[in-house]
Amino acid sequence: MHGTRTGRVRGRMRGVNADSRTTPLSPAPPAPVWTRLAVPAGLLAAVAGAFAYVGTVDPDEPGHYPVCPLYRLTGLYCPGCGGLRGAHAFVHGDFLTALHDNALGAVAYPLLAVLWTAWVVRAVRGRPPRMDPRPAHLWAVGALLLVFTVVRNLPFGGWLHP
Repeated sequence: MHGTRTGRVRGRMRGVNADSRTTPLSPAPPAPVWTRLAVPAGLLAAVAGAFAYVGTVDPDEPGHYPVCPLYRLTGLYCPGCGGLRGAHAFVHGDFLTALHDNALGAVAYPLLAVLWTAWVVRAVRGRPPRMDPRPAHLWAVGALLLVFTVVRNLPFGGWLHP
């Protein structure tokens, strides 16, 4: 018998017998719920800790947080400018101030909470997390960030200044 370049020997595969080719593999048993929830719970703890810190330490008091480097160097607001003040207001239930400080963040917090909840529900049900945005979605998010940044730096976008 002569071997081929793929490692097969005339109709047979090396290391595979007839029984292993016909027996389907049984699926692995599902992981316990607590292990499937470990990463979402860890993320929740990290986000809750960050919001608790920002809620406790007021970003309007100087010396606690650094100034945005883009704003310091150019005087332009980046998409994140006002995010800490907005998060502080959000934690304290002042949603209008949070919307004024960083409208994008104030809208994103509830949307991210919904995505996290969907992740937890899928984990409890034993399904893998599914987040596969298409390129058009990613371009749309990038365009939204760009438009938000440009408009908040134009004279008529003063209502978006933090």
